[in-house]
Amino acid sequence: MSVASLRYLFTPELLDSRLLSDISDTTQRDGAAKREESSASGKAPAKRTSPSRWQTLEYFVYYIIVIIAIPSMFKAAYDISKEDHPNYLRYSSILSKGWIPGRKVDNTDMQYKGFRDNIPILFIVLLGHSALRKLSTKILGNGNINSRILFDNFFAAVFLLALHGISYFKVLFLMATNYAIVKYFGPSKATPFVSWGFNLAFLFLNEWNRGYMFGRMFGPEYGWIDSKYGGIMPRWEVHFNFTMLRIISFNMDYYWALTTGPDLERRKRPPPSHQSDKDRVSTSHPLSYYNFSTYHAYCLYSPLYIAGPIITFNDYVAQNIHAARQALPPTNFKPVFFYAIRFLLSLLCMELVLHYCYVQAISKAAHHPYNAWINDTPFQLMMIGYFNLHIIWLKLLIPWRFFRLWSLVDSIDPPENMLRCMSDNFSAVGFWRGWHRSYNRWNIRYLYIPLGGSKKRPVINMLVVFTFVALWHDLSLTLLTWGWLIVLFILPELTARALLPYNKYGGNWWYRPLAAMGGTLTVLTMCGANLVGFALGVDGVKQLIYDGIINAGWAGVVFLGGTLGCLFVGINLMFELREEEARRGLFLGC
Repeated sequence: MSVASLRYLFTPELLDSRLLSDISDTTQRDGAAKREESSASGKAPAKRTSPSRWQTLEYFVYYIIVIIAIPSMFKAAYDISKEDHPNYLRYSSILSKGWIPGRKVDNTDMQYKGFRDNIPILFIVLLGHSALRKLSTKILGNGNINSRILFDNFFAAVFLLALHGISYFKVLFLMATNYAIVKYFGPSKATPFVSWGFNLAFLFLNEWNRGYMFGRMFGPEYGWIDSKYGGIMPRWEVHFNFTMLRIISFNMDYYWALTTGPDLERRKRPPPSHQSDKDRVSTSHPLSYYNFSTYHAYCLYSPLYIAGPIITFNDYVAQNIHAARQALPPTNFKPVFFYAIRFLLSLLCMELVLHYCYVQAISKAAHHPYNAWINDTPFQLMMIGYFNLHIIWLKLLIPWRFFRLWSLVDSIDPPENMLRCMSDNFSAVGFWRGWHRSYNRWNIRYLYIPLGGSKKRPVINMLVVFTFVALWHDLSLTLLTWGWLIVLFILPELTARALLPYNKYGGNWWYRPLAAMGGTLTVLTMCGANLVGFALGVDGVKQLIYDGIINAGWAGVVFLGGTLGCLFVGINLMFELREEEARRGLFLGC
């Protein structure tokens, strides 16, 4: 592999070509070609960039700190995961046999375990789906969207019958009921409220009734139906959360097609070969496309059914129209091949972490009367929390990238869900733009902007959005606490941006250090909020802070000071990475 290919492998452009597709009247093109074209035309960059600091004395000091700090972090997590550590016996019973000689694997996260244990089967399904798509193309032809929709419907029905068994018909009933309701109300102003009300109600009812299992609803004597015909994954209601997002996307896109003059929009819309991502998402289609067959194919599209990423209805239809004639550039062999390599590297990274850093098992065993982190140093305690967050990031990133890879192989390009490494974020706003990005885009389009966006009650709108996000993930007080903490921690950043805007004060010498200090506090608060929501809970985080800082005395104070200093260094490096992206013509926000 050449040096250029290796660099391309780790660029944001590889992850999602939308980052380079900001001109609606041109096709998505290779990033290097776009930069060369811009340079040849003599156009000024869209945003002012500062001279490179990589070779300055300041940054050489930062490099020394990084060279010392990062290996120390891994060593701390590895040391508490060794068999000769005093606490090892307190959690070793929940470890599993690993494939690396001499190491067990921390496979204690049930959500990721379900994916990890089925990776070979999932690849077989991916290859089978691809082969059947090619066969159906030869039989049905590939000249229009109808042949693709027919195949998607057929495969989705078989796929869901295998996954959920008889519960597929429960999903079908809810979808059909929603379709009838939205068609009945049509362009009425009540449609958005009815759509949201119906789907939110069933989001809660599905969870409270545990998927309407026959044994639960009609008595134990009917439980055999659930056990015999429940499919590979009987808990269909867990995956219905994603289906609900697609249902609302269909409802709202159909409503806007009815109320914003679809005939005029169709005349303005460029042909599929010249549509940008924004065109595909925002432009309505002829009303004939908003039928039950396309609705069923979209909501249950197999590559994205289990976990997403989320693609809007308008985008799904536009991409199918395009794929029926000529595949989008991001779905060609070269970018998909490199994306597959990037996925495999992420998978290998996760395997190494799970085999050498047993932080999940330690945090789970910590609820046992014999605490599995007792007598650990403050640094080791904080590494338990930090590596837990990285494992959460990886356990979400890997399934999302696998299912997106499957979709790309099928000539459909959904948004990339994770643009940045978890540790490459200094802004709470920027973090949520890049974490579960397709869901963030969905929330902005279908909830935040209709509520008024940033122009009308922005704080209340954010509170509503994050409350929905928390409840959508799980009906629990812990997740609600997480959602409200996120809003609370975003407010200081928004206030600072309003009081000290970059375009007014960015040229002052003190601006960058002040911004780095703000970013340091943001990182600490975001880590705490996500540990509450997805790893340790409120009590676990309180115990971690007490054991690692308060109860540790001066050692805890020294550790906290060192942590703040290292974060300050890391955030200055992030600033320069953003500037480096900007010099290449790439602007991702924070």
